[in-house]
Amino acid sequence: MKKSEIRYKYIYGPVSSWRLGSSLGIDPISGKNKICTFNCAYCQLKETDVFNSERKIFVPTAAVIEEIKSLPDLKIDYITFSGRGEPTLAKNLGEMISEIKKIRKEKVALITNASLMDRKDVREDILLADFVMAKLDACSEELFKKINKPMPGITFDKVLGSIKSFKSEYKGRLALQFMFIEENKDCAEDLARIAREIKVDEVQINTSLRPCAVKPLPKQELDKIKKYFEDMNIFYVYETEKKKVDSISKEDTLLRRGKRG
Repeated sequence: MKKSEIRYKYIYGPVSSWRLGSSLGIDPISGKNKICTFNCAYCQLKETDVFNSERKIFVPTAAVIEEIKSLPDLKIDYITFSGRGEPTLAKNLGEMISEIKKIRKEKVALITNASLMDRKDVREDILLADFVMAKLDACSEELFKKINKPMPGITFDKVLGSIKSFKSEYKGRLALQFMFIEENKDCAEDLARIAREIKVDEVQINTSLRPCAVKPLPKQELDKIKKYFEDMNIFYVYETEKKKVDSISKEDTLLRRGKRG
């Protein structure tokens, strides 16, 4: 079979990312269901089908590596773990990262909601990534429940404490990604303070531009929020240029990322 005829089941893109340039996605969950620990109000993949906090192998490492080896010649900046759910639920995440680094030169990124970061086995896996982007959308338990809608047992303090602890041992690049919507726009100052306390390498200021259940904040409002983060390394969704890329799997990319608004 020619490489151009291959139907990829576990990898998707590359996508033009405002944070990562040209990013090849890996979905370590890779099912029809969205499996996650959150049911975020702004998720472009709609409602969570299955709440789960137990790690297991959803996709064999060998199957992912086989697809990566079959790729045509692509210019990629990052190989990024994301997809239809929380990628740290994959028990073989660390193994996948290690095997990818044996055959590819690109840096490996991980987009996570940080809900499982308190677990030793999860931290050991994601310490292998070059770039970790951790979601933080709230500054209180009340807002956390309203925006991120976590499954029972996951609290705001637990997530925040886990990110702080992870930063103290992580040698790579750590970013906090903030999705600002109407419900949390007034806690921007508190979120900026938290980012300073953690001493993250980067902050990513975003709003819900992909079609979802909530409206994005207009640039004028997000500009005001951005000012609270001015002393930090900022990636800002309204001002970052995106690369033009050709996807190897447009249908599967939409399944995992949704459309851009």
